[in-house]
Amino acid sequence: MAMADENSSSSSIHIIYTEQPPNNEEPKAYHIGILASVLGSEAAAKEALAYSYTNSASGFSAKLTPQQVALLSKDPRVLQVLPNRKMELHSDNI
Repeated sequence: MAMADENSSSSSIHIIYTEQPPNNEEPKAYHIGILASVLGSEAAAKEALAYSYTNSASGFSAKLTPQQVALLSKDPRVLQVLPNRKMELHSDNI
């Protein structure tokens, strides 16, 4: 897989849903491996990783450029890549 140029444009946090890690592999190591395949090194992957989800879903959040998002989306281990969005709760009950 081609490596993405981390300076190609601004980075933002994305949520990446993945398949379950194979053979009881530790989830965080699995997620770092997926990221490293796009970012070029384990060190760059660890720096970009914001959080590794392990309980209710398999996935992670990471700071990525649009080019890196495009490359990750093509990885067969990746199910979905979504931008992190801040949501505001509105209620008529005061």
